[in-house]
Amino acid sequence: MGKIKNQKRKVLIMILRALVIIIGGFIAAYGLESVLIPNHVSDGGVTGLSIVGSKLFGLPLGLLIVVINIPFIWLGYQQIGASFAIYSAIGIASLAIGTSLMHHIPTIIEGDTLLITVVGGMILGLGMGVALRNGGALDGIDMLAVLLSRKLPFGTSDLILFLNLFVFIFVSFVFGLQGAFLSGIAYYIASKVIHIVEEGLSGSKTFKIITTEPVLMVDAIRESLGRSATYNEVYGGYTKEKFKEITCVINRLEDSKIKEIIQEIDEEAFVTVYDVAEVKGGNFRKRNIH
Repeated sequence: MGKIKNQKRKVLIMILRALVIIIGGFIAAYGLESVLIPNHVSDGGVTGLSIVGSKLFGLPLGLLIVVINIPFIWLGYQQIGASFAIYSAIGIASLAIGTSLMHHIPTIIEGDTLLITVVGGMILGLGMGVALRNGGALDGIDMLAVLLSRKLPFGTSDLILFLNLFVFIFVSFVFGLQGAFLSGIAYYIASKVIHIVEEGLSGSKTFKIITTEPVLMVDAIRESLGRSATYNEVYGGYTKEKFKEITCVINRLEDSKIKEIIQEIDEEAFVTVYDVAEVKGGNFRKRNIH
């Protein structure tokens, strides 16, 4: 009975997470269609390329968002995991559908370039951050940057900025230099909002877990995430009981997955989480976890 209950709870959490990601996609679509695109301001990443392609070739924006993101979804599946790829596919699809449904909605801001970039960037960043916080992504460039950061001596945020420089060069051919600069400012604001909502894409987290099932927990983390962990012996200050404390460092895209593992194995586990600015050495490299 308890196993069935846990399975139902897990399914409910997955459904709720997918619904929140869909909401994030529609929020981002609203920012694009009601503020940025009507004022000749673009987004970065795959969405920015899709906007340029839509203007140049007259193709539906939603269609281009889906098609161009397909290889990045596959990349996410290979490097981050099946659940992340599925959630990202849901988010990208909701963004594409949202831009189609909202294509003719009234523009809420016109003329004031500063207000356009600030409001548009904030709405866009809110939608993208909500999706990332719940285990998905709305743009394939982020997935590519995460992968390259493991191969190159640069942080994820640096690579996202570098990759988007090429996107904004393309944007300048359609929206002009002013449109490209405004697009860059809007994207910068969006990235800061994403950081606030999602607590940063490029950093890592340390999980310290005290559980009655340490061996099972470590095995599950290794099998599902490809992450190793260490043990520390700790003692209860009052009971003097000895425990094994698990320490594991993950990247932020794996945050929701490790929480699912902990919840499934030991609901009563004592967990503390720390932000990590940088990780070097050891074998902290991303393995395929699908």
